[in-house]
Amino acid sequence: MPCVRYILNQKEPPVTVRLYKRITSIGSDKNNDICLPAGDILPTHAHIYFDGSHYWAFSLDRNRLLHVNTKKVHNHRLEHLDQIQLGRIQMDFFLHDEIENQPVQWEVTQLHAYKKMLEFSRKVANQVSISDLLNTLLDAVIDLTEAEKGMVLLLDQEQPRVEAARNMQKETIQNALDKVSDSIITQVQQSKQPVIVSDALSDDQFKTSSSVINLKLCSVMAVPLLDKGDIFAILYLGNDNVVNLFNQESLDLLCVFASQATLLLQKALLLQKLQTDNHNLENRIKHLHYGDIIGSCAAMKSVFRSIDKIAPTNVSVLISGETGTGKELIAKRIHDLSPRASGPFVTINCGAIPENLLESELFGHIRGAFTGAVATRDGKFKAADGGTLFLDEIGELPLQLQVKLLRVLQEKTITKIGDTKPEWIDTRILSATNRDLEKAIELGRFREDLYYRINVVKLPLPALRDRNEDLFAIAKYLLHKYTKEYNKNIKGFSKRALAAIRKEKWPGNIRQLENHIKKAVILCDHAWIEPQDLDLDEHDIEPIMPLAEAKERFQRRYIDEILTRNNGNRTKTAKDLCVDPRTIFRHLEKSGNQEDPEEIRGGSP
Repeated sequence: MPCVRYILNQKEPPVTVRLYKRITSIGSDKNNDICLPAGDILPTHAHIYFDGSHYWAFSLDRNRLLHVNTKKVHNHRLEHLDQIQLGRIQMDFFLHDEIENQPVQWEVTQLHAYKKMLEFSRKVANQVSISDLLNTLLDAVIDLTEAEKGMVLLLDQEQPRVEAARNMQKETIQNALDKVSDSIITQVQQSKQPVIVSDALSDDQFKTSSSVINLKLCSVMAVPLLDKGDIFAILYLGNDNVVNLFNQESLDLLCVFASQATLLLQKALLLQKLQTDNHNLENRIKHLHYGDIIGSCAAMKSVFRSIDKIAPTNVSVLISGETGTGKELIAKRIHDLSPRASGPFVTINCGAIPENLLESELFGHIRGAFTGAVATRDGKFKAADGGTLFLDEIGELPLQLQVKLLRVLQEKTITKIGDTKPEWIDTRILSATNRDLEKAIELGRFREDLYYRINVVKLPLPALRDRNEDLFAIAKYLLHKYTKEYNKNIKGFSKRALAAIRKEKWPGNIRQLENHIKKAVILCDHAWIEPQDLDLDEHDIEPIMPLAEAKERFQRRYIDEILTRNNGNRTKTAKDLCVDPRTIFRHLEKSGNQEDPEEIRGGSP
């Protein structure tokens, strides 16, 4: 078998390397077939290439030519006993050394391929990103097939896009798409079969291709990556210096790698899509955030605009809304945007503390003021000095405490229980209620003068059922929050679950939605949240009806509404709706509510 022999160290015996591969790489890098660790030799310095008939020596750097038999050359067809000088090392070429059968050479190549495949499989186990995965794949197949370059092209709406490109030095290739033959890629796309081109410039099918001519291509292999019969990527290898480099055995080995790459790439692309979707969701939620509040509907935007105006002032604000609508979050946002943001934000729920303890909680007490008062203690007003006091559910405040609260608001002083000395405080009051305080005033349960003190600005919050634009964003934010908190692998809501969420009236508002989602995340043992996980009945969801039927239903309901508003007067209803009175008469006939048709022909409205 042909071989080369060289001496690295005069104290050591010569090294003999048999040339069983089609391309034998030579350089100072240890990954070369022949490693020459010398400072004047490049990491990949030269190749010895077998074209099927002759052996050739190639320099891979035009600035460092080879010395063959003392002559400077870029490439040279080797003869028996030729001498190749690389830096300080002389290498002797032997065309006739040991004769072995060709099958042995293929067996050695095949063994090398299996080793590369095993090495590749071990490496990809630790790869996370698509870029690292594809770079590892390309480095392996380039080394195996002795190509100059390799690329993975993803098809985006059938248009190729280079996802990874490497050369034999394990470097990323820039502008790689410009180095690919359009005609060869098109052939693979149309046939869905691997393509091997031994000499592109002489190939009958491709020699007239402008991309082949312009790029001066020699050897090319391209293998499609298929998903359910459709091409989603192409593995492309090429060598622009050597013809007849690739053969059927090379293509077979590349197809094996391609089959592995298909599974790995599909999994990585799916993971990348999930990560991208998650990132987009987080960005969208951040865009919807107003501090700790999520909202983009018109009603919430109006609330946000009001907060921006009132936060810098010191006025008292009454936040109204159903339970669970986020009144405390709104109060906290007002505090955070105010000049008092560096001061304390103190909350007290006026409906959660017994009446006999509430006064002490608000104003504090001195030692001995009552049984159990073993020490002097400040109340919430004092604790909030220099900041904001949030009085939640102020409608539950007893009347006698309403009087004392009114005095605090008027005089800016408090007096502890059992004490006679008032203390000046600087505290902003924010209040909240889910009750109708104006009705409570009529019933004598709430002082009118206190109401006007705390209600300098009223900030009503919409119920969750009136925030359709925000509903899904809030639900997805809560799902993301609790899947992360409880370390659950849940991808999202199913379409049925989203429909059930929209259909539900949510009387408990955001707090109720949060509890349903938290329970679903904890108990769910599958990838997607379903209606039953949320304790929602998907059978209550109205079925989708044809558009014509939906229009007809709306028209019937609307005509009935206008008839009711007009006390059943059909003539006025027809006039208001700009329709012929007979239209109203036919509507009443269908609904079984026909009255005297005489009114249609005349009569006063």
